Amino acid sequence: MKFKLDKALSLVAVGVIGVLQGAHAAPVYEIKNIEDFDLNGTLESTRNGYGMAVNADNKSVGVSKGKKKLDTSEDDDGVIDIEDGIADAEKITYSIDEPIKANNFTFTSDENGASGAWIPTFDSVNGTTPPKDTDPDVPESINSVDVNYFDMNDAGVKIGSMTSPEQKVEYTGDTEGQDYWYYREFEERGFAKTASGSEIELLPPLTEYVKDSDTVNVGGYSVATAINATSLITGYAGTELSKTTKDKLDACISSDKYPIDVCVQDEQYPDTNGFTYFQYQVRAYLWQLGADDAVTESIELPLGLESTSDTVFSAQGLGVNAQGVVAGRSHVYRRDDKDKLAYDSAYWTKNGDGNYEYHWIPMIDDRFSSIAYDINDSGILVGSYQQYLEGYIRDKFFYFDTNNPDSEIVTPNDFYNTTSDLSSKAKDINNKGQVVGYIETTHDKEKPRPKEGFLFDKATSEFSNLNKLLTCESKGFVKNSDGNWVRNKIEVQDGTGVTLAYSSDIKVMEANSINEDGTIVGTAFIRKPLYKFDEDGNLVIGENGLPVFEVNGYGDPLTSYLPRMVVLQPDGAEADEAWLAANNCVDDNGDPEDYERKGAASFAWLFALPLLWFRRRFK
Repeated sequence: MKFKLDKALSLVAVGVIGVLQGAHAAPVYEIKNIEDFDLNGTLESTRNGYGMAVNADNKSVGVSKGKKKLDTSEDDDGVIDIEDGIADAEKITYSIDEPIKANNFTFTSDENGASGAWIPTFDSVNGTTPPKDTDPDVPESINSVDVNYFDMNDAGVKIGSMTSPEQKVEYTGDTEGQDYWYYREFEERGFAKTASGSEIELLPPLTEYVKDSDTVNVGGYSVATAINATSLITGYAGTELSKTTKDKLDACISSDKYPIDVCVQDEQYPDTNGFTYFQYQVRAYLWQLGADDAVTESIELPLGLESTSDTVFSAQGLGVNAQGVVAGRSHVYRRDDKDKLAYDSAYWTKNGDGNYEYHWIPMIDDRFSSIAYDINDSGILVGSYQQYLEGYIRDKFFYFDTNNPDSEIVTPNDFYNTTSDLSSKAKDINNKGQVVGYIETTHDKEKPRPKEGFLFDKATSEFSNLNKLLTCESKGFVKNSDGNWVRNKIEVQDGTGVTLAYSSDIKVMEANSINEDGTIVGTAFIRKPLYKFDEDGNLVIGENGLPVFEVNGYGDPLTSYLPRMVVLQPDGAEADEAWLAANNCVDDNGDPEDYERKGAASFAWLFALPLLWFRRRFK
């Protein structure tokens, strides 16, 4: 059942309608990239994995982040790389004085993959090499290129963003022992990679800054976020530098402290809070790929307002359908009131002259920002808005019919017969009207709330927690001798010679993409034990040559959760009452509120973790 928040029904009416509403059984899902109660969800030697998109041929793209740091002391002969437990990720620093190390690695996974079904397979972009092949003693093996995949169409064209490789210039400063400064020609640029392996840069309109007789390479800024069947790509690009950035570039030109390229790089790096003062006017953008794997047309989409000032405004294209309608967001003066500037969901369509026009999706004043993530071929757009609910800022998933621009957005109910205060975001919609995303699952006011993936069926208004639709085996359960579902026990050998055991646990935390057959890719958390590290950050190795795990006062291993790509497919059954009764695999271990209290697992810190969302990358 769904209601518009603007036109709330009385509680009595809600109750009556809730009784009359028919029950709809959602499909049962099983996790397909699971083996021995572990997820094949990231590249070897990386810490985290994220599923980003899946096409009609059940081929998907993903991103691995955080090369694992498993250094031992010098007496223990180097590096041990095993998958039993959780290791720290290498810390990435941003400095012109140190070689650049990449932290994002792209992969594909395929239902009919050569290495097995849905196994993450490294996919090189712009010369990147597999993270497992990195050798600190071989500089050319160390990746300096960061890459993200965001989407892939049915022709196998993959799109995303990348950096350029590291460049270096002779150091002329006063620090002893330093030979070079390090920089990159650009920090983020959209690209497409075809099924045959051809790579195409999606250039922004601005890559240089000219001041008098000086021309400075700034690299420019572009990101490709979505691609349709005709290889029309949407995203966003920097069209002009901000005044503050121009002033900083003028200072680079006039200063002799650094070479200009190094000075530009230093300005582009983020500060300790992740903020960069190198800013662009950002606009939603389109690139059309032709049959010869070249960009045949680039289009800047109109901003939602007219500006003659130096104020920085932004717009982003985030989804595109078969008709070329683009969904995204843009700065706009709501109802032409310059006192009501908002960053709101929008869509762009072609007019009779073949030019794109901007369309605002109307929002009431209580909703102070919104975003549209995707649009299907029927013109149904999905997104979310922010609003105070019960005293706190929450995100709420909505959908909107672009064929009826005078209609209002619709906010589906989630797990109740009325609108709740649970934050939810939709990430993708297929042509059957099935929507996936994530939703909060508790109503805590003063602490972070856990998030889990959802599936919404527009045709039936059925809203389901994906973890409730999973087979018990997919959640880490097995049947015992009494025929009851219990959590599978995983044993690991400790460096002290003791065999440790912990309960398996897998939770789907975010669904990012769904194809027409209902295959879903996203991110799941999987429970793992924690390795023990000494005060110098070295992995502790026991006399038997195995790593030592952290344990609590009872000798049980301390565990935490890692994000991994997850692939879900319907198994042919329906989650009706009979199925739910037979698959009621729930225990206290599955209650997130119990994790820290028991001392067996640390889970709460992950609730606030922004999943790669990434998912589409915003700045």
